[in-house]
This record gives sequence, structure tokens and C-alpha cells, in this order.
Amino acid sequence: MKYDYLIVGSGLFGAVCAHELKNRGKKCLVVEKRPHIGGNIYTEEIAGINVHKYGAHIFHTSDREIWEYVNRFAEFNNYVNSPVARYHDELYNLPFNMNTFSKLWNDVLTPADAEKRIAAEREGCAETPRNLEEQAIRLVGKTIYGKLVKGYTEKQWGKPCTELPAFIIKRLPVRFTFDNNYFNDRYQGIPVGGYTRLIEKMLEGTEVLLGTDFLAEREKFLAAADKIVYTGAIDAYFDYRLGALEYRSVRFETEVLNLPNFQGNAVVNYTDSETPYTRVIEHKHFEFGTQPQTVISREYSSAWKKGDEPYYPVNDEKNNTLFQRYRALAEGEKNVIFGGRLGEYQYFDMDDVIRSALETVKAL
Repeated sequence: MKYDYLIVGSGLFGAVCAHELKNRGKKCLVVEKRPHIGGNIYTEEIAGINVHKYGAHIFHTSDREIWEYVNRFAEFNNYVNSPVARYHDELYNLPFNMNTFSKLWNDVLTPADAEKRIAAEREGCAETPRNLEEQAIRLVGKTIYGKLVKGYTEKQWGKPCTELPAFIIKRLPVRFTFDNNYFNDRYQGIPVGGYTRLIEKMLEGTEVLLGTDFLAEREKFLAAADKIVYTGAIDAYFDYRLGALEYRSVRFETEVLNLPNFQGNAVVNYTDSETPYTRVIEHKHFEFGTQPQTVISREYSSAWKKGDEPYYPVNDEKNNTLFQRYRALAEGEKNVIFGGRLGEYQYFDMDDVIRSALETVKAL
């Protein structure tokens, strides 16, 4: 059967494209390598709890048009992301705010006290930071860096902060208010019933093939449609002919616990270097669950190799240069549109993905 569009990947970018193209009268086929739809925002019900199988996803945006768009497909709750940092046996609020500062320093009682303390800890910093450590100290001072940035960042990237480029931390959120809301965006929440329901609604009326590897059957699928929307890794599409782009990957250990509440918060970051995982997610708290059990996921950051799931692009100079070479190859694929986090080798928030998908469809 001939299709107008073949969409590779059923994550947010692919699902939005499928929905919009179908509404324009186009016949679409979605092929998905995994045994389920939704890409990395897939949620699976375990013990009556919607578990974020590929890490926590909190929808947030300041774009009213995007907010109204997603609300066509799901009702969103009023979840506000207020993570907690655990450094050994100490707990701190994130982002860095007056709650954080007053616990770090007993003599900090006002915003002026906090500003003075942080300014003093910046003294002697290099004017032009040579690495992430110098950049972070310049932004937040030595105490916050040492307790809440250093260990977490080194686990995330698998390298000492002195070997990481300064640009990775362009800014660190510092607030001189008692506000624990991590995001500054106007709209925020989690779909009631999980993200999978949202994707199912987007894909209604569109044919979907699960457990299907587009790259393994490339020629067959290329012949099946007039145009391809490809949301997989751009280097994989070209068989890594220029070399593999670098990513960081994440491994999850998920556990059902026979107690109603494990940590009292959806997200707790472990910022010391001794704890092997970066954070623990308690999924029920995303939807204010009252189930008798709870489900937690420990997240371990790891180096990526072929066959692993790529999560975070390593957007340093070397990889960005390599990506530009792949993008030049992609421009020669006249009937293939590359999009999404992997197709564009860029970390996107979910509202950015939706906006990019909508703009792609308009361009088509």
C-alpha cells in the first residue's frame, strides 16, 4: 500500500506530525522500533501507578498556543516540579533559592544576606572560566558547587568537572525568594492518566506498526511512501559513515515497594559522588497518588555505545561539527525530513518538540 507519509518513530515529534498530516487528508503510516508508542515519554501502569519508563517528564511551557494544543489530547493536572537535592544526609530545595541558602548558611536570613554570601564565595574566580568547575563557582560560589553541583554533574557526564567545557553550564538558576518551583514557565503539569494516553489520542485514525525497525527494512519502506519523516538518530540513518555521534545514556532500576510513600517527593537528586545513581523518581507523586504501594526508579547515567538508547546529545565542538556534516548529507535526501531530538541532535523540552513538529508540517 502506498502512503503519502511514512513517519519513523511514535514519540512526540512523530505523533504530532502524524496527527497534523492526517488532519490535512494525508495517508500516513507510523513505524516504531519499540513494542509500544510514545518514545521516551511512554508511561506504563504498574501497581495502579503511571510509571515514566524512560525518566521523568514534566510538561512546561510559556507558549499559550502550545499549552492549548496539548490540552486537546489530555487533561493536565496541577503538578509543580519542586525537586529535592540530597547530599549525604542533608536535604536541600531546588532550584537554589532562599530555602536552600538559609539551610546551607545559618547566618543567611534575608535575600541581601544570601547575595552577599554568594558574592564573597565568587571572589578570586577566573574572569574567563576554562572549565565547568570554574564556570559553576563563578555562578554560585564554592559551597553550592561543592555540595549540589559537582558530584551530580560528574555522575551525569562521566568526567571530572575540570575536564568538562564551561559552556555546559551557561547558567544555574538562583532565586532570592522562597520559591521551590523549578520552572519559570506559565503552564506546567502532567497528563492525567499518563503520557501514553496523550500519544494514543494523537495517533487515532493513523496506522501504526510496532516492533518494526525502519533501518532494517529501509528500501521496502522508502518505496512505500512519497515522503519520510525520520525521528531516529541521524548518524544511524547514514550507517555511521562519518563516525558515531556521542550521547549520554541512562539506565533505570525500577522497584515496586510495599509501602505508601518512599521519599515524599517525585524527584530527589543525589548530589554526592559516592551514591552511584543520579536521582530517584517516585512516580505516584507526579499524579498525587494514594495507592497502598509505590514505584521508584533509580537512574544511572552511563556512556553510550551502539545498541544503547541515546538520551542526551554531547553538544561539544567535536560532535556539533560532525553533526553539521551529517546535516549536509541529510539535505541531499530530498524526500526525507529529519526531526526531533535524535534527528536534529539537540536536547529539546517537550514544548520545543511540539513547536518544531508543527512548523515542519506547515513547511511541508
